[in-house]
Amino acid sequence: MSTLQVKQRIPLKIKRMGINGEGIGFYKKTLVFVRGALKGEEVFCQVTSVKRNFVEAKLLDINKKSKFRVVPECPIYEACGGCQIMHLRYDKQLDFKVDLLKQALKKFKPAGFENYEIRPTLGMDKPQHYRAKLQFQTRSFGGSVKAGLYAEGSHRLVSLEDCLVQDQLTQEIINKITNLLDKHKVPIYNERKIQGIRTVMVRKAEATDQVQIIFISSKWINLTAVIKDLIAAFPQIKTVAFNLNTSKSSEIYGAETEILWGQDAIEEEVLDYGFQLSPRAFYQLNPEQTEVLYGEAVKALDVSPEDHLIDAYCGVGTIGFAFAKQVKSVRGMDIIPEAIQDAKENARRMGFDNTHYEAGKAEEIIPKWYQEGYRADALVVDPPRTGLDDALLKTIVKYQPKKMVYVSCNVSTLARDLVQLAKIYQVEYIQSVDMFPHTARTEAVVKLTLK
Repeated sequence: MSTLQVKQRIPLKIKRMGINGEGIGFYKKTLVFVRGALKGEEVFCQVTSVKRNFVEAKLLDINKKSKFRVVPECPIYEACGGCQIMHLRYDKQLDFKVDLLKQALKKFKPAGFENYEIRPTLGMDKPQHYRAKLQFQTRSFGGSVKAGLYAEGSHRLVSLEDCLVQDQLTQEIINKITNLLDKHKVPIYNERKIQGIRTVMVRKAEATDQVQIIFISSKWINLTAVIKDLIAAFPQIKTVAFNLNTSKSSEIYGAETEILWGQDAIEEEVLDYGFQLSPRAFYQLNPEQTEVLYGEAVKALDVSPEDHLIDAYCGVGTIGFAFAKQVKSVRGMDIIPEAIQDAKENARRMGFDNTHYEAGKAEEIIPKWYQEGYRADALVVDPPRTGLDDALLKTIVKYQPKKMVYVSCNVSTLARDLVQLAKIYQVEYIQSVDMFPHTARTEAVVKLTLK
């Protein structure tokens, strides 16, 4: 147990950076985490919490600065917490993301991890305004509506009116929405008693500038007046939808999404094909880097014309379409039925007759296909942050497709899943792609071949 006490002030040398971008040092053998401190710095900090095997501290002074420290361009960087490493020079952020992978591998120790080839992170030329989708919470303060994100680990809303990583059109639209919610006296949710609008989602298709909006509310509200003003101000808006979420949980969406105005989907493009996105369907947040990510997935899977490919967690079909012209067949599944509808429609519009999509869980659908006599030569997985489902991992280990690519958005669950996969697959390389500049997260593409 540490002898350190809350409020105690201590000097500290920062040895490395942790998975959330915080500085890590040792004070008399006790591990100390300091948010905002960089590797190589000597700092003065104050203990804020004492845990069983580490303490957390607040940065007070930097006695010796890192030469890679920069002044964040964002005025509310500290308060917001949406970005964690904007105070680190961008080229060094890319190095840090390679280190994130190494830390995760070291923790979970999949077979042969010391010798994995981890390629330098592919970054952006202009790492600003890259997020093409926002999900801002709405709250009312002293009679005026604000939209933004909760400060880290709290229920205190930080209003965002000019976010440095958010696409500028989506930001202008959410600013207009908050004005209109005020103007039309629309009820705004709060945790205690008021039912109303809780969250607003705005997404822009990079290729076409088309925009879709979802209002998420805890009760039914007539938004006709708001929508009328909104579409008059922004001709780019093509879809306005409404999602009813009456639950008390932190889940953003309820089950039902209804289109209030406009078309069912917007048009987006990646690599050399176009596709449709309905409001609830998943698509990557950073369209420019999605091009890079999918290009890397295509390179890593290295398919041939006779291959049958499974695209697990396929969403609207985007990764699979990158292969459809080069393989015998593509099959995909996803648990969101609207996404599968989109995938089928997208495949039809592109003229693919070698694709097949089903709504459901990969770990249930793949064994069913195998029982029907289908065999996959290649597999691409792009799971959510929770990583691969246990049952799906067992399915992969059982059926062993020859080639596999794992596209990951969470280094920890990736390293955990590789423990099972590395028993039967050779990890050829890991390519990290900076999908979220200024944050402590990275995407990675892993090339796997059957041993």
